[in-house]
Amino acid sequence: MEMIQEHSDLDAYLAADEAVDHDHPFVRETADALWTATGDDRTYAEVAFGFVRDTVGHSADTGDQRVTWRASDTLRTRNGICLAKSHALAALLRARGIPAALCYQCLLTDDGSAHVVHGLIALRLPGSARWSRLDARGNKPGVDARFDLERERLAFPVRPELGEIDHPELYAAPHPAALKALRESADRTQLWRNLPTAL
Repeated sequence: MEMIQEHSDLDAYLAADEAVDHDHPFVRETADALWTATGDDRTYAEVAFGFVRDTVGHSADTGDQRVTWRASDTLRTRNGICLAKSHALAALLRARGIPAALCYQCLLTDDGSAHVVHGLIALRLPGSARWSRLDARGNKPGVDARFDLERERLAFPVRPELGEIDHPELYAAPHPAALKALRESADRTQLWRNLPTAL
């Protein structure tokens, strides 16, 4: 799939905002600690991906009812759905000067009753001309997302025959529909009702 940059200026994919708040001290501290264990951009990106995928629980898997949407809160509580985990990973990457975009898929729910928006990220290592999508949703039986900059190893392959969509846009900030659902949900039960079905 050919990805489409929302902005031609890569600086847009390094910016901090209310959700991807990599200017927050906790995000900076986390990024600094992960960088100390690595030392180069590619290794750092892989470690940051693994950190968000494996240590920040997906609330649908853990049963946690809290809803997070800021990267700092997602990292601090170690909790969030795919959309919030994408904000967290984008923030950790941007904190170390690695351009990161927010990406979306529209997927069928497990029970097949509706489509919902799923969040992931794309990164572009400094000096590279290539964007690579990564999905830090969190693995479980039947889901095996991996760090691979050459071949996508996402949590969910899109099934067009079921109406699922891979959106090619690379967003610098969270899509308003996704952010609205997160911000206006008191708990995960309400969030499940509020998740957008399309962008």
